[in-house]
Amino acid sequence: MSLTSRVFSLFAPSETSPDPPAAFHPATTNNALQMSNPIRTEASIKIPNGLSGLNEEEPRPPYLHAMLAGGTGGTCGDMLMHSLDTVKTRQQGDPHFPPRYTSMTSSYAMIYRQEGLLRGLYGGVTPALLGSFPGTLIFFGVYEFTKRQMLDAGINANVAYLSGGFFADLAASVVYVPSEVLKTRLQLQGRYNNPYFKSGYNYRSTGDAFRTILRQEGFSAFFYGYKATIFRDLPFSALQFAFYEQEQRLAKEWVGSREIGLGLEVFTAVTAGGMAGILTCPMDVVKTRIQTQQNPEPGPASTPPKAPVQQKTKSGARTQSRPLATSTPLASPAPPAAPRLDTSSFFTGLKMIYQTEGFAGWFRGVGPRGVWTSIQSGTMLVMYQYLLKQFEAFEDVDGTNAH
Repeated sequence: MSLTSRVFSLFAPSETSPDPPAAFHPATTNNALQMSNPIRTEASIKIPNGLSGLNEEEPRPPYLHAMLAGGTGGTCGDMLMHSLDTVKTRQQGDPHFPPRYTSMTSSYAMIYRQEGLLRGLYGGVTPALLGSFPGTLIFFGVYEFTKRQMLDAGINANVAYLSGGFFADLAASVVYVPSEVLKTRLQLQGRYNNPYFKSGYNYRSTGDAFRTILRQEGFSAFFYGYKATIFRDLPFSALQFAFYEQEQRLAKEWVGSREIGLGLEVFTAVTAGGMAGILTCPMDVVKTRIQTQQNPEPGPASTPPKAPVQQKTKSGARTQSRPLATSTPLASPAPPAAPRLDTSSFFTGLKMIYQTEGFAGWFRGVGPRGVWTSIQSGTMLVMYQYLLKQFEAFEDVDGTNAH
């Protein structure tokens, strides 16, 4: 099935599957147990539109279990793939022309060789960690709540999954966007006083970055790129979980059991994250450039110019200096020959990047982004399912010991 047909199939009504074999019907004696069980199950409600041909119990874990499992899995995934996220950020925010960072492997090797592991590839890991766990904790709590409410109301399951991811990311954005600003700037900066890459930033540490941004740019700077981040992450999360839930349903129907095995668990999680990451790469490029904007040095009663200043070189070629205004977030840095994106409009930013850099500008860093979202999603979702089963097993043991 092509990627386009997968996207459109999300909204197509599901066909009612035939009744499953008798072996899959829960025994009548289990009904009393289901009524006494405080954990509601998917089998205890009417699944809209014939979501699955299986009539097995689909457990609805307690919200606390879902939040802890999701928060742990999401944080592990983010930490595991942080170095590749740094490569992606360098490719998208590279101010040099021609770009210094081209292929994924050469960029990875260059950053490691010149700047090392901690200051180079793992620059910005502290704010990433501080924002990842609470952000994913909130995300999974809101996702499970929204999805269940919509399914119980009889709304199409695929719409419920899309909406759940959408609203979950909206709720979590208040936490992770400020950490994204710090993380992205430190990733673009790399090593302190970096002689290999002129990013325009020179923070000594995460704390120094926080204090410097707060003092020079104000608290609102931590929400630079908020709209661009929302435009990237809301469709990403919606598509990721819609793909994942759909692929999980198909895998369970194919296997004929809730237990689909580790191989299919990994495959469904990796492909869901990878497809969503590639589709939302243009939004990620705009987000990165807004959050890594550089502000002009304070001058005597000067106001930000409305247009780029052009200067002539000795050879007669025109170059542009690109001082950036502080009033609105501006997409920067970009190649010196490209006009600055003097706008806070996400869609205008997309248009200007296409006009100045072409279709390739939208997909800068698509390689590392695709790999990063695939592995990060695979780690997060597989760990999420594993931890939920462990929590359920611990609860069953505690219940048995109590009796």
